[in-house]
Amino acid sequence: MQPHKLQSLSTALMSISLFYLVAFLSIFFSLLVIFSKNPIHSVLYLIITFFTFTVHYILLNAQFLAIVNFIVYMGAIMVLFLFVLMLLNLDEDSEPMKSNILKMAGLVAGLCLLITLVGSMKSLHMSDPVILKNPDLGLVKNLGKVLFSEFLLPFEISSILLLTAMVGAVLLAKREPKTA
Repeated sequence: MQPHKLQSLSTALMSISLFYLVAFLSIFFSLLVIFSKNPIHSVLYLIITFFTFTVHYILLNAQFLAIVNFIVYMGAIMVLFLFVLMLLNLDEDSEPMKSNILKMAGLVAGLCLLITLVGSMKSLHMSDPVILKNPDLGLVKNLGKVLFSEFLLPFEISSILLLTAMVGAVLLAKREPKTA
């Protein structure tokens, strides 16, 4: 075999093995989110799961999605979930009792999800891994070009909507001075 073909083959095998390792970790930590008894541990496992998703985005050459996932989900939303759970101070005494009807509904929903997953796996052809035809697909530069050319009007309308929401939030939070 030629050296450059051997090097590209080893690089491809390494990236595929890295993908499967990160996919295994994603599934493992998402199962820990579900089966963890402590809600704070569950949120921490969810943060790790979102980190594995960030690694997936990097492997798919989608740097913008990786950064947004890292900052927004791991940095803001999950920390907010963690603070809310800590402020609620959940313990066994304050937990609501789960009825048998609720347990049966969860079992039926889980079985429906399992049937859907098995059906989708049967229809999937596992012959070749996903290879991007355009390696510049997820770059921020290309997103900016599309956003400021084809989608300029919706982008500007959404910015006006966000500005209006900020002004409305400030006006709602502003307290009226007391009149004596």
